[in-house]
Amino acid sequence: MELIEKYFAELWYLLLEMAPWLMLGLVFAGILKVYFPQKHIDKYLGKSNFKSSLNASLLGIPMPLCSCGVIPTGISFFKNGASKGATNSFLISTPQTGVDSILATYSMLGWPFAVLRPVVAFFTGILGGVFTNIFIKEKTTPKSPFGNFKIDTAKLEKSGATCDDNSCGCHEPKTTDKRHSIIRAADYAFFELLQDIAKWLVIGFLAAALISVALPNDFFSSFQGMGLVEILVVLAASVPIYICATGSIPIAAVLLMKGVSPGAALVFLMAGPATNVATMTVLGKTMGRKSLAVYLTTIIGGAVLFGLLTNWLLPTDFILSKVVHIHDGNHEMLPYWLQLSSAVILVFSMIGGYFYSKLSKQRKMKKEEGITVNVSGMTCSHCEASVKNNLEKIDGINTVIADNNSGTVKITGKNINLEKIKQTVNGLGYKFME
Repeated sequence: MELIEKYFAELWYLLLEMAPWLMLGLVFAGILKVYFPQKHIDKYLGKSNFKSSLNASLLGIPMPLCSCGVIPTGISFFKNGASKGATNSFLISTPQTGVDSILATYSMLGWPFAVLRPVVAFFTGILGGVFTNIFIKEKTTPKSPFGNFKIDTAKLEKSGATCDDNSCGCHEPKTTDKRHSIIRAADYAFFELLQDIAKWLVIGFLAAALISVALPNDFFSSFQGMGLVEILVVLAASVPIYICATGSIPIAAVLLMKGVSPGAALVFLMAGPATNVATMTVLGKTMGRKSLAVYLTTIIGGAVLFGLLTNWLLPTDFILSKVVHIHDGNHEMLPYWLQLSSAVILVFSMIGGYFYSKLSKQRKMKKEEGITVNVSGMTCSHCEASVKNNLEKIDGINTVIADNNSGTVKITGKNINLEKIKQTVNGLGYKFME
């Protein structure tokens, strides 16, 4: 009972420390989503040069996408004309950090790690793009500045739309969402994004509390002074697993308190969110083995390099002095009432959002008649949106409702072509189940 009480006390402490900063990060993520929509950034990623890699890395750093969400986004960029170099830059830099995880990193690991994470993500992203451009030569083909589109003349005549009023589909569509931008930002931040990271946040908290309680304080002392060996041990554990950038923070904080060097903790923060088996499989299939090799080499090599540099150049005592996870009562950055209210709001938002999303999808699926297919590999709302948007482009399909929780996609329309659906789904990196 004493161990259980200690575990839940530690879990509660972690939640209180991170909740206010997570809330602030979610707010910034919502603002970013509304005022910097994804559709406006494709044009900066099209060429196989340094500038495209730089743009892709800069665009990826603030985006609150984990590796499961960044895969369909990155592949969408690639299929719509982004170069392999720019795509790799985006795929490397984006999952390592984000506007939400930067603030959460500051809350538990202090400003040195909050600065290190985006800086490392930026440089490794650029390096990945540059190496891809050097070692993989792409055949350039002229592309229409308007992209690939088809006008449905039947729908055009029925709606009475004309080119004069920009409603025919030839022009960039204007938003039809009349809700206030603040409401749209809140909807994205506290429903869509929070539901994407909620599972990994919970896993991160549970694992961090378990490590804190179960491992003795001197567990990693045997690795101290071994430099590269310690970093490689942490790297070996980080590469195959999946955890989002925000969920990795409490684990890294506890590892630091157990004796892991700052460089090794940085390796975990880099490699954990950016690599996992699913990501590697999709990249190899979509962009080729050479692109996958550059991707892994850049992340692994960058993690080792920056981990060693951190240990060599930054004093360990200095970094540890900025880490908030110390139980002496003298390191409270925020008042307790703010921590408590933020924790309560965060927990209720996660629980409420889960049930709201589930009930909403059930209602939609009951109203619509059609076929339901199984699709594996969808893990978040970004995956759902990628499947939905691409399937709705197929002739004969009217509506698509994708649900990552059940792994199903409900499709309505006339003369539905299952083979075309299968090709589209598999082409996005997911798996159409027979």
